[in-house]
Amino acid sequence: MSSYTPKPEHKFTFGLWTVGSRGADPFGAPVRPSKTPADLVYLLAEVGAYGVNFHDNDLIPVNTAPAEAAAIKSAFRKALDDTGLVVPMATTNLFYDPVFKDGAFTSNDPRVRAYALQKTMNAIDLGVEFGAKVYVFWGGREGTETDSAKNPVDSIKRTREALNFLCEYALDQGYGLKFALEAKPNEPRADIYNPTTGHMLAFIESLDHPEMVGVNPEVAHEHMAGINFMHGVAQAWEAGKLFHIDLNDQYPGRYDQDLRFGSRDLKAAFYLVKFLEDVGYDGSRHFDAHAYRTEDFEGVKDFARGCMRTYLILKEKAARFNADQEIQGLLAEINAGDGAMTPFLGAFTSQKARALKAQSFDRVALGLKGLKYERLDQLTVDILLGVR
Repeated sequence: MSSYTPKPEHKFTFGLWTVGSRGADPFGAPVRPSKTPADLVYLLAEVGAYGVNFHDNDLIPVNTAPAEAAAIKSAFRKALDDTGLVVPMATTNLFYDPVFKDGAFTSNDPRVRAYALQKTMNAIDLGVEFGAKVYVFWGGREGTETDSAKNPVDSIKRTREALNFLCEYALDQGYGLKFALEAKPNEPRADIYNPTTGHMLAFIESLDHPEMVGVNPEVAHEHMAGINFMHGVAQAWEAGKLFHIDLNDQYPGRYDQDLRFGSRDLKAAFYLVKFLEDVGYDGSRHFDAHAYRTEDFEGVKDFARGCMRTYLILKEKAARFNADQEIQGLLAEINAGDGAMTPFLGAFTSQKARALKAQSFDRVALGLKGLKYERLDQLTVDILLGVR
């Protein structure tokens, strides 16, 4: 039996904002004290994480004096050196400050849009300074409460203009970054532009440098939209655009809960882990989640350990699924063919189309055929419940 101990090769990461969350919510004050970024690095090292990610203001608060900023960065750097943790990803906080109340890149005020570009360039510099290779964009304020206020076409164009500008900036600086766009349907805005991973994938193709832009799908965000998360991840992977991923959990039809990975829908988490492991995804497994408000910092450690442990348990379950003879036999049977349809499959040709139009099919027999999906699903449940 595996010990489910996280190792660097698992590439488990957390954001400063996740383990550093003080547990405040719209109805209650913080329940945990503040910790410095350096303290949080040591906490993550204690639980076995591989890396730490940050928003610019998680590390350097707005209006921090230069000398104080230098001291924060020095302490953070020392913590990274002491622990061996890395910074794979960074991002910009373009949602908290009141200046972004109507968006950053999509604000109707050109001064706000210009400030957002300035802030993001500085944040990119900060991320690269600590080794980030992926830069995430989450447009939490890029939306509306009333469509009287904004033209959605203008907002799409403004977003494109901003990302084209920032791509050029990263290229001009020689940073070698990949950008990852993170979708969410709503919250904090009533509606957010490009609300799903599929929207983002379509939008990326309209950019000047689509080759350097991919997506950062998040479990909770796609579940808020009522979407099968693994399917969106698979689409991003097949398109070569899965640059980063945010793992957490979520009850359907609720606000963005950022629950511990696998704590709500183990079956969905299993299929996600199985997909990532089967295709050989080699990026970070980033847990964008938060400990319950009931917890102190020992509970935060339990939360972080739990995210990683659940992933590793499900990874083992996925290997068991792949090795199970009955399951694999069923899958082989389900996908079997006698070769009769081979001439009709693949790329179009005029000859193939004529032959296919002349082919006869026994629709009744095809419709009556049982596919054994019930048996297959129960075998999967048996594996997840530990009785197989």
